[in-house]
Amino acid sequence: MEIIYRCDLIPDTAEIIDVYGGSGIIRPIGDIERIRKMYSNSNLVLTAWDNDKLVGVARSLTDFCYCCYLSDLAVRKEYQKKGIGKKLIHLTKEKIGEQATLILLSTPTAMDYYPKAGMQVIGNGFIIKRTK
Repeated sequence: MEIIYRCDLIPDTAEIIDVYGGSGIIRPIGDIERIRKMYSNSNLVLTAWDNDKLVGVARSLTDFCYCCYLSDLAVRKEYQKKGIGKKLIHLTKEKIGEQATLILLSTPTAMDYYPKAGMQVIGNGFIIKRTK
């Protein structure tokens, strides 16, 4: 199995939803239009492919010079623990460059994963949660 990583396309919304559904990440997969908008309004999308099958995504919002918010990192469960998520994080950091900070909000269940992927825990963040 050779995984190919791409940053030159946004996958079909149905493929993205399929990855989300098969990864364990919680996203509004029943709202196709919302998922489509999430990707059409993002300016850095990296994907991982096993032949023609989308197996992982990293979706970010960035200015490419100061900060980058890695909003979604999802890898199908059967492809997890193969370094795909770590590679997507590495490629995201590579694309944004050395001047930009990479920021991510984790679900409680993934808190142990991100330090293993080279990220450090921060305690100086704030949030206003969505109401919908």
